[in-house]
Amino acid sequence: GVLWTENTTHLVGGLKFDSNNDLWAFDSQNCSAIKVNPSGEQIEQADFGDRSFSNVNFLSNGELLLGEHLTGDESNNKALQGPRKLGTVLPFMPGTERYGDGNIYKYSQNGDHIETFETETHGGMPGFLGVTSSAITPDESKIIYISELGNRIFQFDIENNKQLDDLIAYEPDSGNMVIAIAFSNGGDFYSIKANFREGFSLCHHDLESGSILEEKVLPGPGWATLCLCNDGQHAVLGNFFNGQIGKFELASGQMIASAETDVERSVAGIAEY
Repeated sequence: GVLWTENTTHLVGGLKFDSNNDLWAFDSQNCSAIKVNPSGEQIEQADFGDRSFSNVNFLSNGELLLGEHLTGDESNNKALQGPRKLGTVLPFMPGTERYGDGNIYKYSQNGDHIETFETETHGGMPGFLGVTSSAITPDESKIIYISELGNRIFQFDIENNKQLDDLIAYEPDSGNMVIAIAFSNGGDFYSIKANFREGFSLCHHDLESGSILEEKVLPGPGWATLCLCNDGQHAVLGNFFNGQIGKFELASGQMIASAETDVERSVAGIAEY
């Protein structure tokens, strides 16, 4: 089925289920966080302010970590010029002349701000991307995050509010970029590596060194959304370019099922119920 969300204007993404099986989603363009109950009804959500949140992690004590999608201002927006000029107009935060700060924020379920983590970001290819995807480690001591289409996977110590060394940083001239990250239920860490010369791949990383333990080549470019399945054996990926959703076997890297949304440049979030 299809749910037409309220109080949203742009792409809805960052899908994730909480412990109550309520589905969270975000419209970072409209600074909207929405919640949908298991019956498929959009329900009342706390007000987290006018920031471009696009992803959430749930702590065991009930608190939330929200990632701020945008950072900077027009001075770092590389998409304002060139042949592929961005058609979407990015809004400034109310009362400011900047898109955002690209930080991670801790909140209560009721929307009370608890703490700010001033995270280092990359900007990605367009320059204005902050924390576009994030994942909490199993022991909840640090959060791992990326700026989409940047060459770094960042780490931040949330117990001591301190930036850590990168989990991995690809050489700038390698063409390797990171577009999505996720943990499996068993604590294994995966990323989608994007390389427009050599192709896209699903990577299983060592969580201590960041090194790639296994790498499975994906069929073509555009894979940008990653959801590790609850069975620990599969992943569901979304292709932003062509709208395809594919279920992949982690062991072989083979796509064993697919669905076509027939909508280009729109798949922005996947979650398994």
